[in-house]
Amino acid sequence: MGIKTSSGSLAVWHLFAIITILFWGTSFVSTKVLINHGFSAVQIFTIRFAATYLMLLVVGLRNIRFRSNSWKDELFFLLGGVTGCTIYFWSENTALTISQSSNVSLIVCTNPLLIMLVGVFLFKREQLCKRQIAGSFITFLGMILVVLNGKFVLKLSPVGDMLAFGAAIAWTVYSYSTESVRSKYSTLFAIRKIFFYGFLTSLPIFALDYFGLGTEGNFVAHPIPWDAFKEPVVIGNFLCLCIFSNLFGYLIWNKVMERLGTVLASNYIFALPLITIITAAITIGEHISSVAIAGAAAIVTGMIMAEYKKR
Repeated sequence: MGIKTSSGSLAVWHLFAIITILFWGTSFVSTKVLINHGFSAVQIFTIRFAATYLMLLVVGLRNIRFRSNSWKDELFFLLGGVTGCTIYFWSENTALTISQSSNVSLIVCTNPLLIMLVGVFLFKREQLCKRQIAGSFITFLGMILVVLNGKFVLKLSPVGDMLAFGAAIAWTVYSYSTESVRSKYSTLFAIRKIFFYGFLTSLPIFALDYFGLGTEGNFVAHPIPWDAFKEPVVIGNFLCLCIFSNLFGYLIWNKVMERLGTVLASNYIFALPLITIITAAITIGEHISSVAIAGAAAIVTGMIMAEYKKR
C-alpha cells in the first residue's frame, strides 16, 4: 500500500499479475477434466491443498519454521486459510452444482468491486481517481459480456447464488486479512501457513463428502478414484493445479497485492472468465461469440484505465 516503486518495477508486477490470472483462468478447465474422471470438487481442492503444502515444505526445508511470531499472526494465517482456501473453493464449487455457471461466474467475479469498496470506504487505505473507478466498472461490464458469451439467460437460484456471493466475500476477507502478515514474513512461509490451515479446515468437508447423505436419506460413500491416477491426463491436471494455480499462483499473487495494492491488483481477477473461455475454446472446443469478443475488448480497456497511474 504505501510502497514507493519505479514505473519499471511496477510493470514487472503487472506482468506477474497477468501470469497468475493465466494460471487461475486455466484451472477451471483442469478441474472440469478431473471431475469428468470421477473426482468430486471437494476431493480435488483437498488434494490440492495437501499436495501444495507438502511441496512448500520441501522447498523451504533448509530454513524450516512452523510457528509464527505471535498467536495474533497465527490467527490471521488461520483466517486466510479458511477464507482464501476452504470457504472460497467450497462455496464456489457447491454453487456450481446448484446454480447456473453463468450466475456463479458473474457473482464470484464481483469480488474486485467488493475489495475496492472495502478498501476505499471502510479501511480508507486506497485512493482511486475517477478514471480508475470508471475503468474498474468498464472491466466489470466486459466481464459480464464474456461470461454470458452471447447467451443472455440468467435464472435465479437463491441458495446457489448466495453461495457464490459467499465465495466473493471470502476472497475479499482473505485479501485484507493477510495484509498485516504479508509484510512480516517471507512469502513462502506465509503461503505455506495458509495452505496448512486450508487443508486442515477442509478435512471436515472432505469427510462429509466421503460419507455423503444420499437423496433417499442413505449415507453413500464417495471414495477417491485412485485408479484414475494411472491416467497421465489426471496426473498432469493435478500437477497443473498444485504447481501453477496453487504454488506459483498464491506465491506470486501475495507479492502482487503487496506491490500494486490490494484494490488495483484485484482488478485483474475480472479477466478470469476471459482466460477460462479462451482455454475452453482451445482445449474442449467451446464457442466464443462476438459478444464475448466485445467483452474482452472492454476488459482490456477498463483494466488499462484502472491500472494506469500518473507519476
